[in-house]
Amino acid sequence: AKKWINIRKSYGNFYKVPRNQTKLTIMLESLGMSYDGRPDSGLDDSKNIARMAIRMLQDGCDLRVNERIHGGQLMTVSSSGPLEGAPAPQMPRYRT
Repeated sequence: AKKWINIRKSYGNFYKVPRNQTKLTIMLESLGMSYDGRPDSGLDDSKNIARMAIRMLQDGCDLRVNERIHGGQLMTVSSSGPLEGAPAPQMPRYRT
C-alpha cells in the first residue's frame, strides 16, 4: 500500500473547509451523519469513513489517490494527474 486516498484532504478540498474541521466526527456531523460504533475502534472508524466516502461520491466528489510513499518519504499526489488504481467496480452480469 504505497498509494492511498487521504479522506481528510479530499473532504477539506471538496467542501472547502480548513484542516481543523476535518476530524472524523466533525466531518460526519457536517454531512448530517452521526458516528456509529465505539470511539477509537479501527473497524468502526473504517465503516464510518466508508459511509462518508459514499456520501462524498454522491455529492460529486472525484475521490483520487492523493498521497503516496516514495523512497520512505510521504508525498502529495497532484489531483490534476491521471486517475490511478483499479477501474471502478462493475455490476455483475447475469445470464437470462
